[in-house]
Amino acid sequence: MAENIKLNIPDKDEYKVTDTINVTKPDIPEIEDYIKYLKEIWKNEWLTNDGEFLRLFEIKLKEHLKLRNVIVVSNGTLAIHMALKALNIKGDVITTPFTFSATTNALIWEGLNPVFADIDSETFNIYPSDVEKKITDETSAILAVHVYGNPCYVEELQEISIENDIKLIYDSAHSFGVEYKKKSVLNYGDISTLSFHATKVFNTVEGGAITAQDEKILEKLKLLRNHGIKSEEEVLLPGTNAKMNEFQAAMGLCNIKIIEDKLKQRKELYDHYKENLASFDNIKFQKLIASKYNYSYMPVCFENIKVRDKIYSELIKDNIYSRKYFYPLTVNYDYFKQRGQNLVQKYDLKVASDISDRVLCLPLYPDLGENVVDKITNRIKELMSN
Repeated sequence: MAENIKLNIPDKDEYKVTDTINVTKPDIPEIEDYIKYLKEIWKNEWLTNDGEFLRLFEIKLKEHLKLRNVIVVSNGTLAIHMALKALNIKGDVITTPFTFSATTNALIWEGLNPVFADIDSETFNIYPSDVEKKITDETSAILAVHVYGNPCYVEELQEISIENDIKLIYDSAHSFGVEYKKKSVLNYGDISTLSFHATKVFNTVEGGAITAQDEKILEKLKLLRNHGIKSEEEVLLPGTNAKMNEFQAAMGLCNIKIIEDKLKQRKELYDHYKENLASFDNIKFQKLIASKYNYSYMPVCFENIKVRDKIYSELIKDNIYSRKYFYPLTVNYDYFKQRGQNLVQKYDLKVASDISDRVLCLPLYPDLGENVVDKITNRIKELMSN
């Protein structure tokens, strides 16, 4: 009987986490709203495999994000894998070292060779002129990242892609709802991928999505999502299982109703952080180039790694959990070091290395509260004044 299951959870009076401020917190809809969908799932007895809610969720996403097409998948990492497969990428792929591990790991898992380009010191995104320098006869694609949701220099990268006849993929994990020149940033490149992980501004607990500009590539992605199966008796290519289930889709349908209000709250808190820390000349903020931004993170760059690490450690003592994101660079992971090369020097990644050593993402989520932002920034001011 379910009521007899023993869970190792403290009594309510003992379980107090209100004094802990985490770097992020997932947005969760009103449980009553989610239960409405659960009741329908129970009634339909259809849990996965292109269910009713998944199809409805894809429609709602297209409408909200102003896209011609979108394919929902089980997570953002598989979305990158599928993009690489769909475009038949081989050999070298130019990418950024200033990103989450999934970006680089997907390339390695697909048997590709990541070639690293440096980043722009203002936007923190891959620098087009360095991308151009790194292109060789072995280069088949660029895998760029809209870091913290801030758009890359999409026009310059598109020119490079066309001139060199190579594919352009965007890891847009952070970019839900972001627009560049009043157009969804997901409309750039050959393929863009999204993540709907619980830590993202928009979540389906786990999940992700892909959008492609070419209809033939879109159809291939649909096949890749479900083992290459076209019908009961036709399997057209070696795909994978990247299907989203009905429970995740239901969470997405709930959260898409409240996302715009959440983004407004994020902007207010982001602006409050900047206002509070504006007096420090040795604190640097990311330059935003979006016409509509989602304020997914609150990255701050301090004077050097020593100051950054001091702030990070001292905040923890106050139960304030920031994150050194992205630190270390992906090129500094142990499995690259084991190859016996210093890739920072090999690829001349001076800016990426500098930003990685100084960046700290401060807590940011819709119900954080301006009073908590005041508490965090006042503590940072004290530490920087000592």
